[in-house]
Amino acid sequence: MTTYRFFAYLGRLRWIKRWGLKRNVIEENVMEHSWQVATIAHALAVIRNEQFGGGCSPERVATAALYHDVSEIITGDLPSPIKYHSSTITAAYKAIEDEAEQEMLAQLPAWMQNAYAPFLRHQDMDEEVADLVKAADLISAYLKCQSELNANNQEFSRAAVEIERKIRQLAHPEVDYFMTHFVESYQLTLDELLIQHDKNTNPR
Repeated sequence: MTTYRFFAYLGRLRWIKRWGLKRNVIEENVMEHSWQVATIAHALAVIRNEQFGGGCSPERVATAALYHDVSEIITGDLPSPIKYHSSTITAAYKAIEDEAEQEMLAQLPAWMQNAYAPFLRHQDMDEEVADLVKAADLISAYLKCQSELNANNQEFSRAAVEIERKIRQLAHPEVDYFMTHFVESYQLTLDELLIQHDKNTNPR
């Protein structure tokens, strides 16, 4: 009987830590990051469709986001300051990433690979889908920075400014909408969330 290791590999994402060059008050692994990116990317697609006349598939966007860092099972999480330190390093990492994505795809039965390729391989991903996943990835990173800053960890202060600048430069209305209407509440405590919930459900 032939066995395949793809999903067993995915389970290893929980052990890959992000933000390895920084002191973290709240540790984050690639598995939880991928889930957060998927929920944000799905929301961005819905906002684009419902508010700004888009026509993308929120389901495809969410699925691509779930798998967007799957190559890190093999490569690990290379921090951005290293990844983009020089064009030589960036090109080398891109080649390694492409090979890792192909290796992960090969862990599936041949008859499943065509269905998974647009989500596992960045070069096969639809441009609009990739664009929304990238935006969601940046928003997730921004939220991480804000949670660390709220915990009085100034290690993330410069990253927060730089990531917010990148988000604004995207100039996507659905991204601006999400940043305006959803991001602030991420910093509320559970008690504050519940108080607001009570106000909304039991208006006086």
